Amino acid sequence: MAEEKVMMKGNEALAEAALRAGCRFYSGYPITPQTEILEYLSWRMDEVGGEFIQTESELAGVNMLYGAAAAGARALTSSAGPGFALKQEGISYLCAADLPAVLIDVMRIGNGLGDIAQGQGDYWQLTRGGGNGDYRTIVLAPNSVQESADLIYGAFDLAEKYVHPVIIASDAAIGQMMEPVELPPMKEHDIDSYDWSVKGCKTGDVQRIISNVCFYGHKNYEEYLTAKYREIEKNEQRWESICTEDAQVIVVAYGISSRVAREAVRNGRKKGLRIGMIRPITLWPYPVRAFEKLPGDLKGFISVEMNILGQMVDDIRLATDAKYPIEFYGTFFDVPESERIIELAEQMLQGQGE
Repeated sequence: MAEEKVMMKGNEALAEAALRAGCRFYSGYPITPQTEILEYLSWRMDEVGGEFIQTESELAGVNMLYGAAAAGARALTSSAGPGFALKQEGISYLCAADLPAVLIDVMRIGNGLGDIAQGQGDYWQLTRGGGNGDYRTIVLAPNSVQESADLIYGAFDLAEKYVHPVIIASDAAIGQMMEPVELPPMKEHDIDSYDWSVKGCKTGDVQRIISNVCFYGHKNYEEYLTAKYREIEKNEQRWESICTEDAQVIVVAYGISSRVAREAVRNGRKKGLRIGMIRPITLWPYPVRAFEKLPGDLKGFISVEMNILGQMVDDIRLATDAKYPIEFYGTFFDVPESERIIELAEQMLQGQGE
C-alpha cells in the first residue's frame, strides 16, 4: 500500500529518501543552498541508528565518505558551489579505488565563491570531473521533489552495481521548493554484503586492502576501465521525451529549466508550433539514444540552462553529430521564461536563428 504524500522541501526529500535506501553514514559541511540536507540528517540519522558527522571542512567530509564506503556502508555527503569544488580530489580517489558512494551537489551560480542563488553552472564539473586522471561519475538530475526522492533511493543500488560514485545534480530551485512527495519504503543495508570491503582481521586472516586499482586488483587496468565505462554508457542512459515525434524544434533542458521548457512545449503547441523536449535525467552518461530517431524536418535545438556559457551545448552537438543548429538560451539568477523559449523557436522556424 502506497504511503500518503507529505509536503517536503527537495533537500529534505533527498535526505529522507537516502535514509530509507539504507544510508547510515553522512559526513558534510553546511553551505547554502544545501544546508537543509545536513540539518535534517543531524537529528534524523540518529533515529535510524546511523552516524552523522558535521565535519570541519568539505575535504574532511569527502574523505570520511571514502572511509565509510570502504567499510561497506551506504554513505552520503552533500555540498554546493565552492564546497563541491573542494570535493573533487576525493571523488577522483573514490573512482580510483572502485568505491560506491553517493554525493549531492545542489547547484548555485557563479565562479569562485559565486552566490547563493539558483543556477546550473556546475554541468562541466559534474560531467567532465574536476579531479585528476581518467574517470567519469554517474550523474542523475531530478526536476522535482518526487524525483529527488526516487533518484537518490536508487542511487545507492546504482553505485554498488558498478562499484562507483553516483552524484545527484540538484539545483537551488529544486532543493528549496516544497511539493507533495510519496516517500519510498524503509530498507536496511548489510554492511558486510561485499567481499571487497575492509573488515577487522584475526591473526592469520588475509587482510582486505582498499587502494588504487590502477596499481592493485587488475592485471589489465586499461581494458578493465574502458569496459566499465562502456557498460555504464550502454545500460544507464535515462531521459524523458515529450512531443518529439513530429517536432520541428526540440528544447533540451534538465532540472528546474526543464519545468519551464515543458510549459513552453505545451503553450507552443497551443499556438500551432511543433515544439518538443528532451530532458536528460542522466547528465552522464549523456542520453545520446534520445537523439537517434529525429523528425526529418527538424530545424534545430534550443539548449535551455541557468548558466551563461551554454555548458550542455557541446553534449547536444556530440549527440547529433553536429548536424543541426543549436541555439542557447541561458539565464543568470532568474529561472528561464517559457515565453522566451517560444520566441526562439519561432525565430528558428522562420530561419532567423542567431
